[in-house]
Amino acid sequence: MLDVEIIKDAVSLACRAPSLHNSQPWRWVRDRAGLQLLVDPSRAVHTDDTSREALISCGAALDHLRVALAAAGWRAVIERFPDPHNPAHLACITFERGAAVTGAQRRRADSILLRRTDRLPLAAPRNWAAVEALLAAELASGPVRLHTLPSAARSRLAEVSQFSEALRLYDGEYHAELDWWTAPFEVADGIPQSALISASESDRVDVGRVFPVTRAGQRRADLGEDQAAILVLSTPGDRPTDALGCGEALSTVLLQCAAAGLATCPLTHVTEVATSRAMVAALIGDGDDVVPQVLIRVGTAPAIENPPPPTPRHPVSEVLAIEVA
Repeated sequence: MLDVEIIKDAVSLACRAPSLHNSQPWRWVRDRAGLQLLVDPSRAVHTDDTSREALISCGAALDHLRVALAAAGWRAVIERFPDPHNPAHLACITFERGAAVTGAQRRRADSILLRRTDRLPLAAPRNWAAVEALLAAELASGPVRLHTLPSAARSRLAEVSQFSEALRLYDGEYHAELDWWTAPFEVADGIPQSALISASESDRVDVGRVFPVTRAGQRRADLGEDQAAILVLSTPGDRPTDALGCGEALSTVLLQCAAAGLATCPLTHVTEVATSRAMVAALIGDGDDVVPQVLIRVGTAPAIENPPPPTPRHPVSEVLAIEVA
């Protein structure tokens, strides 16, 4: 068995993964079989009624764990959905000694702490052709497809984003939940006020979820309108296995971009509504079987600004249970 302190450190980094409204819907159990990952229904967002986004979040945490273990010299052997009678049991992870740790593995693990969701306007991504090619190569062998939205389709996607928000304009449950997850008091989950943007800043980001606004002012005024590239991660189906795998691919994209010095912002508001999700599928035009899961804005943030503090996370003691000595 892997030393428990290494497991705790790896789980701590895994839990830096992004999740819907920072809901952190994961639970870890270390037992004699290895390390178990389960979705925690008590952390579910009510409007995520199929738990699709919770599974995407858990998939991102699973890949973060793999990256953290690799940097510690261990290879994670992952069996996904090991118990057909328990759909909440997402993965069983066992461990093998890895080869010598490479500089690339260390940089990828370091990116876990560098990454954050940046909702402000972004400049165009630096060295984008090289980064885009690297991302495509990383995901080429898996079932998750990566699409870069063409510039000509940007205005249409902005309309789809606005349409998805308009469909929820009078959805009281949805807006009450947004208010809950962005409440201005100190807790270990949810989106802190420092991570939200003002109305004037939001007006310059044409594709983004509309959150309750803050009085942050007009940051990055010199950037003008958002110039981020927009990626779409899609799957051939919409099963739990697709959602979990998409989360793992999302982690790969976010960490690779962070390692390249780029800022990112995952977006799911347009894939939560069936009509706007179908519109996104039409925009990327990759056949009838494409199911958009997550969009990602990728751009360059000013290097001289002070980033806000990291969003809070539950302590490892609350999300990891140790069942064996």
